[in-house]
Amino acid sequence: MKILCLGGAGFIGSHLTARLLKERHTVTVVDQAHDKIQEWVGFDNLRIVKEDIRRPDWGLRELVQDADVVIDLIAYANPGLYVKMPLEVFRLNFTENLKIAETCVALDKRLIQFSTCEVYGKTPASFLNGHLLNSDDPRHATFSEDSTNLIMGPVNKHRWIYASAKQLLERVLHAYGLELGFNYTIIRPFNFIGPKIDFLLSEGEGIPRVFSFFMDALLTGTNMKLVNGGHNRRCYTYIDDAVDAIYRIIMDVNGVCNREIFNIGTPSNEISIRELAIKMQDIFVRRYPRNDLPLPQIVDVSGEEFYGKGYEDSDRRIPDISKAEALIGWKPQWGLNELLENTMDYYVNHVNTTQAKIAPALKETHI
Repeated sequence: MKILCLGGAGFIGSHLTARLLKERHTVTVVDQAHDKIQEWVGFDNLRIVKEDIRRPDWGLRELVQDADVVIDLIAYANPGLYVKMPLEVFRLNFTENLKIAETCVALDKRLIQFSTCEVYGKTPASFLNGHLLNSDDPRHATFSEDSTNLIMGPVNKHRWIYASAKQLLERVLHAYGLELGFNYTIIRPFNFIGPKIDFLLSEGEGIPRVFSFFMDALLTGTNMKLVNGGHNRRCYTYIDDAVDAIYRIIMDVNGVCNREIFNIGTPSNEISIRELAIKMQDIFVRRYPRNDLPLPQIVDVSGEEFYGKGYEDSDRRIPDISKAEALIGWKPQWGLNELLENTMDYYVNHVNTTQAKIAPALKETHI
């Protein structure tokens, strides 16, 4: 199969690209950098197009025309950017992605569109101010693709522009499917985690997602900052499980995924952000003991202090994965402890390898 993977050198894309290449599909990756797929450069079934999709007339139509299926992973996926650059986030996540969708419609090409679990917004418990009986009941925070209401925050909390842009794109795809029979599948990821998820904060590329922020703190001895107390809860999903689900959707030969939305997540891996920080500390002390740096302190900061004015977040989100189980036969396999250990191993090895490469150069500099 010939697959066009837009954003195929990012976190999810790099793991998906690796799987597709191993399965001997012909893959064209469009991205601005290809560091995360460097090990695959030179494979005869991989073509890399280094391109910024915001540039006019960059060749999208020709690439879509040549593909059997188009996978669109392109997005800003960083809460710090949602607050600081809301217009740019909207332009990329909706306006530019709409161009991709409309090209697929015009050329009658199947589109697999990545969305976000953030489209679900808030749980009822978060805005009913204690008036909901058994507010901790997970059923109040379990989100289903085709029945859950999507509840966003107020407009002046512009952090929601990311989720709103993604939701709007989903609604446009639904309309194309309804009126024109367009063949699409939407994927809503629930907090994928694994090697290559992000840069580390000390590498100087802005504010990464929470796992990478905590990992950087553990490696450098800086504070592990909990936004608004770290009470929000998330369900973490290992990237290998996620790629398995995505691959099943790509290889759907019977059309059961056509015009469907899928939650991809691991309900049993729910944990609060505060609990995540403590668990990562425990794993770090047990697996990578060191005496040269103190264990980072866990400190509380406000959302506005950490991200900026306009920040707000979902309190809890648990995926209902019954559709994925029924239609593609998928169930996640990785538990929380093992996925954290595997991902932390990657970053510890990454830092050790980087330092080993830098040390000889520093020694030569001082001779």
